[in-house]
Amino acid sequence: MPIGMTIKEPVRNVDVSPLLANLPERLGDVIAPWVESSPDRTVLVETSGSWTYRELSSAVSAAKDRLIQLGVRPGDRVMLVFENCRAFVAIFLALEEIDAWPVLVNARLSASEVSQIREHSNPRRIIYTSAVSPHASAHAKRHHATAQDVVPLGTISVGALNEDTVAEPVDTNVADRVAALIYTSGTTGTAKGVMLTHRNLLFVAAVSAQIRALSPRDRMYGVLPMSHAVGLSVVLLGALFSGATLYLAPRFDPVAALATLEKDGLTVMLGVPAMFALLLEYAKAKGFQSVKFPSLRIISSSGAPLDATLKASIEEFFGLCLFNGYGVTECSPNIAQARIEEHRRDTSVGRIFPGIEVKLNRADGQAVAEGDVGELWVRGPNVMRGYYRAPAETAAAIDGEGWFNTRDLARLEGEHLFIVGRTKDLIVRFGFNVYPAELETVFNSHPEVVRSAVLGRSVKGTEGGEEIVVFVQPLPGSPVTAAQLSDYAAEHLVPYKRPSHFILLRELPLTPTGKVMKDELARMIAGSVPTH
Repeated sequence: MPIGMTIKEPVRNVDVSPLLANLPERLGDVIAPWVESSPDRTVLVETSGSWTYRELSSAVSAAKDRLIQLGVRPGDRVMLVFENCRAFVAIFLALEEIDAWPVLVNARLSASEVSQIREHSNPRRIIYTSAVSPHASAHAKRHHATAQDVVPLGTISVGALNEDTVAEPVDTNVADRVAALIYTSGTTGTAKGVMLTHRNLLFVAAVSAQIRALSPRDRMYGVLPMSHAVGLSVVLLGALFSGATLYLAPRFDPVAALATLEKDGLTVMLGVPAMFALLLEYAKAKGFQSVKFPSLRIISSSGAPLDATLKASIEEFFGLCLFNGYGVTECSPNIAQARIEEHRRDTSVGRIFPGIEVKLNRADGQAVAEGDVGELWVRGPNVMRGYYRAPAETAAAIDGEGWFNTRDLARLEGEHLFIVGRTKDLIVRFGFNVYPAELETVFNSHPEVVRSAVLGRSVKGTEGGEEIVVFVQPLPGSPVTAAQLSDYAAEHLVPYKRPSHFILLRELPLTPTGKVMKDELARMIAGSVPTH
């Protein structure tokens, strides 16, 4: 479309109906072709051992038998408190065969967060991967779960049977049944249970794998938490769909990551910006500038905004393009993904995911002009079934035509999507729109800054409407001051974009996927104006 034209129609993508027609009905079916054609090929590897496709199939059968013995029924919610491991994969796939709903909970969540999810989902059972996760073990102890040895899963902890819970109806269409219940509040708000179906997750797994040309020759690093949508659909299911081998890690450690890349000849590593930043910090501390892994062909970032400085540094470090992507849990999660044949230097999150539609609207619901910023709406087979036990919230998020409002601000440059920020985070300063992501990119480029977060703060009597506050996490031991950062802002930003206040913190609070928790930062500035 020529520049300046109004986007009157949604941006549509390629026809993926043939792919949809050939998807398996349920998640567990993804391993069946490989069990038949190459049963002895390794599929899952962790420090304690590995499984072939045949062994994974047997483990799923054993897990299914134990779950039935534990009283799990179709439609029951079963809460899994875990970190990445083989036992989780087997239990997860076994629950799919029973038509129970896996409630996926990152073991690193706080006790109150886990309790909140337990109260809302009202699970029949809670299972903890206590053998591989100290955090899961702590939750199990707090909930008085009992340890059980299940061959070949190893030791897991199992909570008491909840006899009062009522099973959900089982949909007649297998593909539309709930395959995962993932609680998310992003970086703000109360957690909501996102119901993702077999079709949602398999669609994203298949298309993302196709974009990356995954094959049985690939060896993927499985460090992204599978309690979150990227780790579940793109990493785990994408690997299983492609017949690849997945190297599981319960948590990210830069030393272990670099050792695994070298020793096992990994070909694909998907991570979040915070993970890549840790790699650079470790490399700087050890005094080396770059690494070479001949087998590695793809490194990719998602889950949180990627700033240009970090992208450039990682590309220099690995000697590879760092691809970018974007999604939200409610979209299973992919909305845009970079193509491996395009090596872009900017921070575009890639092209719109094949098979979905997007549109950009103004606050009044009208379409924006080409190149302008608007609120991003999505429609397609990736969009969730809805929020669990929250019909009002579901109706507010998905309109009558199936369009989901991401609440993210974005713009399109041709076919490439750029995320500008959250609708609620938009700052209006002297009548101008200020997008926090733009300012964060500037501060993240400062050589003494690890990461930053920009927030707006309304102050009565302030001529400009809102003040701009920036939280900064300096490098360990850095002498940088708020005054120096203010000078830096004066050099790089026009006056109305310059922050009024700077707050330096040793660490910014992060979600498990590496997003800055702006709700916590907002609470810090709610009662008083910073003095820096």
